[in-house]
Amino acid sequence: MASDPDHPKPKTSRHKCPACYKQFNRKLHLIEHMKISYHSVHQPRCWVCQKHCKSFESVREHINSKIICMFILICQRFYCVIFLFLSFYIGPLSKTNCSKIFVEQGCNLCLKVLDSPSALKEHKQMCCLVAPAPLGTKITPCIESNVTMSGSIMDEMHNGKAQKAVAMDCEMVGGGSDGSIDLCARVCLVDEDENIILHTYVQPQIPVTNYRYEVTGLTEDHLRDAIPLNEVQDKIKKILYNGESVGRIPPDGGKARLLAGHDVQHDLDCLRMKYPGFLLRDTAKYRPLMKTNLVSHSLKHLTKTYLGYNIQCGTHDPYEDCISVMRLYKRMCGQDHQQVFRLGDEKANSGFDSFRSMELEKKAPDELYEISTSDYKCWCLDLTKDCNPGS
Repeated sequence: MASDPDHPKPKTSRHKCPACYKQFNRKLHLIEHMKISYHSVHQPRCWVCQKHCKSFESVREHINSKIICMFILICQRFYCVIFLFLSFYIGPLSKTNCSKIFVEQGCNLCLKVLDSPSALKEHKQMCCLVAPAPLGTKITPCIESNVTMSGSIMDEMHNGKAQKAVAMDCEMVGGGSDGSIDLCARVCLVDEDENIILHTYVQPQIPVTNYRYEVTGLTEDHLRDAIPLNEVQDKIKKILYNGESVGRIPPDGGKARLLAGHDVQHDLDCLRMKYPGFLLRDTAKYRPLMKTNLVSHSLKHLTKTYLGYNIQCGTHDPYEDCISVMRLYKRMCGQDHQQVFRLGDEKANSGFDSFRSMELEKKAPDELYEISTSDYKCWCLDLTKDCNPGS
């Protein structure tokens, strides 16, 4: 039977995610999407259209996707298959003005959009940092600053509001018959003000078979009078635990310090040390700093992309790497995330599992967004002592 032209079929309303703007034919599909996407105020987003993304790299792709797709459209008659593949990979185009506005008013380091060219110029001068001067590979005695044990720093650390952080980096030489076993031969720790807390060469517990000179710049002379590993462990523990009992750190961390690093667990393994996971801040594993496919970036890439300068141009310097890690950590801590307060609604604070399916289907998309919680702890929450890791 032919349809009546005077009575067109009603348009089906689509359900739009308020975070990433994906649309669904059924409300149930939107709900399932919200459950697995973990959208929250802590996710990286486009400063123009406020689209939420998994990582800052995804935001960059979103900003640049319009330009890329325009180029592909020009070539599509010759490369039809490639065009279809890349269109699927890149995803939906950014809003009409995202790319244009960002080119004119956006900072390519922190991805913020400023109000005027003069504001952007001033912002970029502060956002693009100067590379620290490397310590080099001079054979020097252990540097251990007593400022970390002074009353002023300790008092500031445990003030009920926030914990102090230190950044650590190690340089490895090789052990074993083929030199493939990573052995810590040099370690550096710095505080939030970029002061050296500890810098020393480390005597490995097994013979070194490869000094990896091209990367480390180290030779046998550097380790001849180096401090034994067990003594270095004691010094680092004293700094990190800061008076807390080893193995008995309270759930809120107490006076213990946050430890930032790049693949910091590997450094700890090479030092043959353990430290509570909830006190680690790893720039290699932090979700917003990872690739779109959740693979880690190198510290060299992160430093150039987010801080604006080059590192590791010659031999690797642990002080230089420490400073870069600390600056990345502080930049992520300083993200301006407007908190969603759900006063008097304990169910909303507990996520989707606290609601029945019928209850969720009655909620508007914005209400679903308020229920949604992140699947990682945002580092901006380190600025407050009492915080919910899943916020």
